[in-house]
Amino acid sequence: MSAQTTEADARILIDDLLKEALWDPADKSQVLTEVYIQSADQDLSAEFKVEESQSGYGEKEIPGKIKKSVSGRADYVLQDSQGRPLAVIEAKKNAINPYVAKQQALPYAQELGAPFIFLTNGELIYFWDYRNDDARIVASFYSRRDMERIVESRKNRKPMATIEIPEYYIRQGETRALRPYQKEAMRALDHAVELGKKRFLIELPTGTGKTDLTTLYIKRLIEAGWAERVLFLVDREQLAKQAIEAIQDLLGSQYGSYWLKPGMARQEKQITVCLLQTMINRCQEYTSGYFDVVVMDESHRSIYGAWQASLTRFDALHIGLTATPANYIDRNTYEFYHCKAGQPDFSYSIQEAFDAGFLSRYKFATGITEVIAEGVDVDEEHYEPAKFEREWTNEKTNRIMMEEFDRLAWESYKELAPGQKTGPGKAVVFAITKHHATRLTQYLNELHPEHKGNYAVVITSDVSDPDALIRQFKKETYPMVAVSVGMLDTGFDCREILHLVMCRRVMSPILYQQMRGRGTRLAPHIQKKKFVIYDFFNNHKRWNDTDTDVFTGGSKGITAPGGSGGKPEPKELIELGVDDEWLEAVSYIEVGPEGERIDKKEYQTHWEKMVREMSEEDPVIEKVKTGTPLSEQEEENLARRLNSPRHYFNEENLRKAYKNPVGSLVDFIKAALGLLKIKSRDEKLEELFRAWLVSKSLAPDQAQYLSLLKNRGIATGKVQLDDLFKPPLSILNAAGIGIELFGEKGLQEIVEDLNNHVFSITA
Repeated sequence: MSAQTTEADARILIDDLLKEALWDPADKSQVLTEVYIQSADQDLSAEFKVEESQSGYGEKEIPGKIKKSVSGRADYVLQDSQGRPLAVIEAKKNAINPYVAKQQALPYAQELGAPFIFLTNGELIYFWDYRNDDARIVASFYSRRDMERIVESRKNRKPMATIEIPEYYIRQGETRALRPYQKEAMRALDHAVELGKKRFLIELPTGTGKTDLTTLYIKRLIEAGWAERVLFLVDREQLAKQAIEAIQDLLGSQYGSYWLKPGMARQEKQITVCLLQTMINRCQEYTSGYFDVVVMDESHRSIYGAWQASLTRFDALHIGLTATPANYIDRNTYEFYHCKAGQPDFSYSIQEAFDAGFLSRYKFATGITEVIAEGVDVDEEHYEPAKFEREWTNEKTNRIMMEEFDRLAWESYKELAPGQKTGPGKAVVFAITKHHATRLTQYLNELHPEHKGNYAVVITSDVSDPDALIRQFKKETYPMVAVSVGMLDTGFDCREILHLVMCRRVMSPILYQQMRGRGTRLAPHIQKKKFVIYDFFNNHKRWNDTDTDVFTGGSKGITAPGGSGGKPEPKELIELGVDDEWLEAVSYIEVGPEGERIDKKEYQTHWEKMVREMSEEDPVIEKVKTGTPLSEQEEENLARRLNSPRHYFNEENLRKAYKNPVGSLVDFIKAALGLLKIKSRDEKLEELFRAWLVSKSLAPDQAQYLSLLKNRGIATGKVQLDDLFKPPLSILNAAGIGIELFGEKGLQEIVEDLNNHVFSITA
């Protein structure tokens, strides 16, 4: 965005921003401009005199402030559906930080009885709920409905302490007691809400009921009048299914809820569950005030680059959930949730959960042959373990792993869970690639021919209806073993799991703990006492994890055979957020249950050709073509048809082929038809910068300064500290001002952060 030189230029932008927030600047019943305001006790010949009928929102004064006579002009006044002033907008030219206009706008809003103020220069927008908070940067104006809803909800709002925290709740037909740490987390949230804290970070280990806790708390917020609309964001389909199931089970039909999918029409229900990848592409459909509460599951993965826009769009109470231990959470996550580094608002450790009996303990199988932990030497050539199943394989290695797991599982299952009737109990095998998963499944089924191929099953994105297979695995006796790549390591919940089999290296301590967490859930109905981890790749030694000294992400971690040892820097571990890095580094993708390798470009070409052919006769593709929203059933049926045995076209494969981790199936169909408007580099950078800026807790003059640097970054590709000492920035004394605002070290850090989270994303 080029620098604006006059207030009139800013107003052109402001009018456009108002339209985006569903206001019509030309409709005088909605938006008044150039409103001259004069107190009733002053000259009655003034052009605009405030009448009592126009001030319908109660007290005009802030307690403790002396009422003064008012005379001046409000740039814009936004009115409610009854013609009462809702908000005053103070417009400034681009070169002026709009925050400085606070005291100019305040008496106008007070005199009019408008409860809200917006301060803007067309680029930065501040929202000021002046009776309750200071002004803060938001991503958009609020709509009329947003502000009317806030005003209405405050009339009947109750203190959180008056809403009872339940002792018990019903989940899946089973009565469950609310655990002490869940009650404690609720009380901590109550305190934060009452104090006006807008963002809250909760750290709870996998299996300790984060989703149940959050759903029950959402219910309390609605009952107390603190929330009407809630967004529940997740970054995995399994987590979305888990969330919508918990919400509909716990809240029933009393509170409307739905899962918003990419091609679906938006519904005006109280609770929206949505994938982060979907919301990135749809967040512009919502105003900043649309949601009162935004919950982000596994939030440590989501405060980066393009992901930020889905969170920072909404000026709401943000509740972040994570199972990742505090010292592996990036400082940006703490900044976003307004926490001190390393200190979530509420945390409960896995060790505490084990000690209190709220999680099932584990043990490592002994006597396992570590066949590929150190690699293999053949004909004087060394084969690195890291390249197993990528550049080399060994049938005997895979067979030995499955035989050893199978033998030990059958020997131990009665000891692990005396109530488990059919041996050896549920197991999950983590494979390296789809092809690897297929062969491991085949070897397991060969060990149990009596089950005619139903003993073990492959669950990947390319099998026919993976959701049905997951349901079958969880609800029925067979298949007994699920072999997967990527689908079951996070967000998968099956209480009956007794065996976890790691047939791959896990270089991320966060992923290691997520995978381990698949077995920690309690299962009293089978008298589950423990589960076993069969770690063929020595991952537990890499992280120095034992059943008596649990690895929780501390400074432990030793060099083990086949391992790098030590604690990697958190940035390297968590910023990817979607896939293991190596998947993006290769030129092929694996498709189908057999994991056939196809060149990414060739896969794209086949996809585009097939979509163009289908568009001539397929009514659902025709709807996508015309921009008509799909029903949930149409979306599911289309996904199933495209994921056919011929090509296995699905979101996961298409994201890898297009190197677009946030694309949806509908996006890729539009891309194939040449209908998708690709954002320009400048547009992407502007959007990323706004999201990044809102995620920071910055002083107004710091935000204004960074807007200046952003323009330089757009022009040159990134911000160099040297640029501050050269024209045009040196003319503005950019270096001196930057050091004054941030300090020398702080300036270096904020510029580095700006480059890493804005400019590097579109490089």
